[in-house]
Amino acid sequence: MPEIAPSPESFDFEVGTLIIGAGACGLVAALAAHEAGQEVLVIEADAVPQGSTALSAGLIPAAGTRLQAVVGIEDDADLFAADIQKKAKSENDPDLVDALARGSAPVIDWLTDEIGLPFSVVTDFDYPGHSRRRMHGLPTRSGAELIDRLRAAAEDRDIDIICERRAVTLYHSGRKITGVRLERPDGATETIGCEKLILACNGFGGNRAMVAQYMSDIDNAVWFGHDGNRGEAIRWGQALGAATRHLGAYQGHGNVAHPHGILITWAVITQGGFQVNSQGKRFWDESQGYSEAARSVLAQPDGRAFAIFDHRIAEIARQFADFKQAELQGAVKSADTPEALAQALGLPEAELTHEINSRPTGARDRFGRQFDTPPLSPRYMGVQVTGALFHTQGGLETNASGRVRATDGSLFPNLFAAGGAACGVSGAGDSGYLSGNGLLAAVVLGYSAGCGMV
Repeated sequence: MPEIAPSPESFDFEVGTLIIGAGACGLVAALAAHEAGQEVLVIEADAVPQGSTALSAGLIPAAGTRLQAVVGIEDDADLFAADIQKKAKSENDPDLVDALARGSAPVIDWLTDEIGLPFSVVTDFDYPGHSRRRMHGLPTRSGAELIDRLRAAAEDRDIDIICERRAVTLYHSGRKITGVRLERPDGATETIGCEKLILACNGFGGNRAMVAQYMSDIDNAVWFGHDGNRGEAIRWGQALGAATRHLGAYQGHGNVAHPHGILITWAVITQGGFQVNSQGKRFWDESQGYSEAARSVLAQPDGRAFAIFDHRIAEIARQFADFKQAELQGAVKSADTPEALAQALGLPEAELTHEINSRPTGARDRFGRQFDTPPLSPRYMGVQVTGALFHTQGGLETNASGRVRATDGSLFPNLFAAGGAACGVSGAGDSGYLSGNGLLAAVVLGYSAGCGMV
């Protein structure tokens, strides 16, 4: 159980900038702090840095990057900010939205040019809610590659990352954070003093009691995040008098292969596919987004559905390592006719055949979705999916630089939060999540927190 305590008389050792969590947020913060001349130490509870980042597709939205310009995409921060607020029904802090939108391109350009990450823009399909193609990913379109490359970059710069150390106590003197107590796997403890603390330990999706408390509508979903996301940052902050915001916000996903537990890219939907339930019938407007899809899928019989697409769409999806893995494990079925696909998936033939053959092109369907892609054609493909909780989006309230705000509106002098530990820009629920919001907040706010001085 995370706790706070008055500052001890001394610490086992001390460091300038201490970062709790070695996911994308923590590692970007570490790289930025190191570049700013700070003495940096990163603490990670796992044996190897992975976190929720490694479970994602590793795609980061950014507007106005050099890479966008190379492929002829005109985009800017104002347009990006408007897209974020539109999706979240203007429930976000506008200053935070503006900071993330404006900071996105400089951070991606920095990660590409200075840190050496080989990003490229996803140019062959659109994500719901984005008015431009602004998703930036690494060659495998995999979060595992992103975290591995960030860790390698930190190691190349001799940034210390100590693993298998879980922070259990946060020490303070009034509003000033003085250090933390760490617990090792053998139960022994050690203390570290710091001049600046960055909480990059993600959210609380792995804490089922907190999920039930703040977001009961998704409590029955598969947890697809990292089990280490236990909500320590929230509990520490609340005990210190920090403000929290939008604790009911989260990113869901309604396209996780079941029972294989592999993420199926939403490109299979945006490029002309759709979802049916176990009765072979469509049940909603899939163009709303994959976060909303989690609740829609879970509301179907047995909490499952089937993503239906074709060979053309599969070729696009195969740029993602997860999709290729799903094919290798036999999660994705294919057939030459709708009837044969229905048999392979265990669905009623007449119903699925009707849905495939009646899918409109260039017109809105009965759910209000408009398809502007070619009709599905042989080979037809499908995969059984369920709804999942990926990560929480609410958290500690910060200013635009990641400094934690107290309930009275003042700022803590040396406490920062970013990524899942901080409130993001996804509004108050699940429908406000714009694709990539999680890693957007992780890398941009992480960068700002790393650069921040105390």
